Amino acid sequence: MTVFLPAMLYLSSLLWRPLFHAAIIAQVAYVLSRGIALGRLPLVGLHDTLTFLSLATAVFSLPFQRSFKAQRWFLKSAALLAAVFAILGALASPSSSPLPPVLKTYWFEVHVVLSFFSYALFGIGAILGAVYLLSPDPDTEALQYKAILTGYLIFSLSMVFGGIWAFLAWGTYWLWTPKELWTTLLWLTYTLYLHLRFRPWWTGRRIVMTGIAGYFVVLFTYLGVGLLMKSSHSF
Repeated sequence: MTVFLPAMLYLSSLLWRPLFHAAIIAQVAYVLSRGIALGRLPLVGLHDTLTFLSLATAVFSLPFQRSFKAQRWFLKSAALLAAVFAILGALASPSSSPLPPVLKTYWFEVHVVLSFFSYALFGIGAILGAVYLLSPDPDTEALQYKAILTGYLIFSLSMVFGGIWAFLAWGTYWLWTPKELWTTLLWLTYTLYLHLRFRPWWTGRRIVMTGIAGYFVVLFTYLGVGLLMKSSHSF
């Protein structure tokens, strides 16, 4: 079973909302079946992580889709983003080899799951920001803030678990690798967003675009560092 079917269903959901929900169910079934086959959480390599990010993006979009006027545009954008991740995941080779000892820990699994949950919420925040730019609505901006704040809290927790994993694996909480440096930059980017949002001179389009810009930092932290830089998190 591949993720091509869920990807196509995601794209079809641009025309028919129930197919979007069917795609989520299909994607859940795939992730569960792969996890059972591997005997572990499928969270290693581009195939698994892109698939998981696709699923998380779709699932986290559900609580937001009925909350504001431009829900149709939001659902279409979330479906498209999830489809892109699903297709890229399908094109990547699955990693089915046994985990190295450094990854055989509960802390690693929790760290990765929380990281991708936060990435998905940051993506939802970026989509809401784009919807706001097309059709300015204070409710949409408020939803972007909620998505980013929730993602920020989860990401902060993932960093704590990541530090514990690093200590157990390498005897130190910090290794100065590119991934850790960019993770810190990502955390600071959204810290800045949360501070600027309450400044009267940085409201409306400015704060919305700051939230969108943060997602580009997310994508580079996840894909750019993993593919282009040598790190403990390299693919």
